[in-house]
Amino acid sequence: MEKIVFLDSATIPSHIQIPAPSFPHSWESYPETVPEAVLDRLKDATIVISNKVALSGELLAQLPKLKLVAIAATGYNNVDLNWCRENHLPVCNIRGYATRSVPEHVMALAFALRRNLTAYHRDIELGVWEEKNQFCFFTHPIGDIAGATLGIIGSGSLGESVATLAQAVGMNVIRAERKGAATLREGYLPFEEVLAQADILTLHCPLNEDTHHLIGKEELAAMKATAILINTGRGGLVDEQALVEALQRGDIGGAGVDVFTQEPSTVTNPLLAHAGMPNLILTPHVAWGSDSSLQTLANQLTDNLNAFIAGNPQNLV
Repeated sequence: MEKIVFLDSATIPSHIQIPAPSFPHSWESYPETVPEAVLDRLKDATIVISNKVALSGELLAQLPKLKLVAIAATGYNNVDLNWCRENHLPVCNIRGYATRSVPEHVMALAFALRRNLTAYHRDIELGVWEEKNQFCFFTHPIGDIAGATLGIIGSGSLGESVATLAQAVGMNVIRAERKGAATLREGYLPFEEVLAQADILTLHCPLNEDTHHLIGKEELAAMKATAILINTGRGGLVDEQALVEALQRGDIGGAGVDVFTQEPSTVTNPLLAHAGMPNLILTPHVAWGSDSSLQTLANQLTDNLNAFIAGNPQNLV
């Protein structure tokens, strides 16, 4: 019988049902697990499920019964993948589950920021309507989505799904080649050209050494003064302090951010410290989290376990 241990089940809301695996098993689920408790909780486990709990090579070396590391997310930077490969410990992840949720979140941010919805809401709260004494007032520019240019950085399924939605509402979509690339792929424009042309720039690339602070002071200065930056990718893709300063100076028109360099984040983060800015919308890493996407994730998690035990592992990384 397999012993399955889920170290951080609170990352999946309680109203989402994880189907039971089809093979004989026991299941232990912990809402969260602090680093000091991981080893004890996994001492007899044959399968570990983790969303964000770190699994270092040093830790995994002390767990000889483990047969599989199942990541309950797409990102697997919390696992020492090199150790797992060297020691033949399979790792699987979740794929393609948020291709509706993330693009819709991106478009929601694009509409809200392009039309300055939160800024107008804030003005109403501050009494500006009464002060203006007119049936309406225009304290912020209102831009249409149709006809605007969307620049996409990242060539995966999420970026392409965003492109599909954007084109459906009349946007002009352009795709950025990798920063510093010597050659251009068909259908891609130079990175710097996309920065200069985009009315809305959305990030959908992985975070690694090459993409850390992909968008910094220089890149923000190269964008249109009316441009909007949307990051639903990874927090480290953007220099957060530089983004706040760019918004304050008017180098860009607005930003929608769903991911942060540290999560959960606190007011020590420059973005949270300036959350009241009218041209900044922050959400707590929930772009992926529509109910339909969460259920797809839960179903695929169990499918991954069943496939592995059946001898046909899938979604290995």
